[in-house]
Amino acid sequence: MKNTPTVLITGCSSGFGKTSAAHFLARGWNVIATMRTPNPDLFEASDRLLVAPLDVTDPESVAAAIERGVARFGRIDVLVNNAGIGLFGAHEAITDAAIREVFATNTFGVMAVNRAIIPQLRAQGSGTIINVTSSVGIAPMPLVAAYVASKYAIEGFSESLAYELGPFGIRVKIVQPGLSPTTRFAANSGNRCDHTIPAAYADFAGRYLQSMQAYPTAYTTADDVAAAVYAAATDGRDPLRYPAGADSVMLAELRASLPEQAFFDRIRSMTGVTP
Repeated sequence: MKNTPTVLITGCSSGFGKTSAAHFLARGWNVIATMRTPNPDLFEASDRLLVAPLDVTDPESVAAAIERGVARFGRIDVLVNNAGIGLFGAHEAITDAAIREVFATNTFGVMAVNRAIIPQLRAQGSGTIINVTSSVGIAPMPLVAAYVASKYAIEGFSESLAYELGPFGIRVKIVQPGLSPTTRFAANSGNRCDHTIPAAYADFAGRYLQSMQAYPTAYTTADDVAAAVYAAATDGRDPLRYPAGADSVMLAELRASLPEQAFFDRIRSMTGVTP
């Protein structure tokens, strides 16, 4: 395994992280699959797999996972910041505590893991950091304003970091998954989403959710995201953003091709929230 590349992925207990870990394993990589509560039974046993605890909101946990990975495989070549939590509801009904919890994982947690691994990648003179955001980084949607803000922050953070780390041979990339109903976004939202649709928003929210049932493209799958993450890690190219899933690709193409007002109107129409 001396020349086998190694990837560390956060949030591997389900969804995009779990599928991405399996994707890299199937292609011969060493994989450090991290999650808050490790469960080795999620994957087939392999001497190229290390399942390790990592809570992105706990700096000691982050440092320990990186240390264990390096001790096991010698180095880490790619970091995939995938761990994240959701938040749905009218912004006026979202508590400060819920917003801070989402930012703690989606924004500050990603920044912390990046900061912890950069010295090693810089010393190596190579490496790739892949920050998983969302298609809301392309096209913000209604009723997820704080979630959008947490992901938008990482979009700008990653772009700045790409310039900052480029001279050290480190690439920074963004993977933007679209809407994926099969993942645990709702489950991972927990009670943060209790009582977040006031009566005044009921009709608005109903029209929006109904529009999502008639979306103009296929939704994103975990396999779409795993493939995009793997491409970002291995394609040798230097684009910053990788839309993942048919819906994310569609939104990126619309954003690139339409004037701002036309794009804004198109999203309003698609989401059923035209005033």
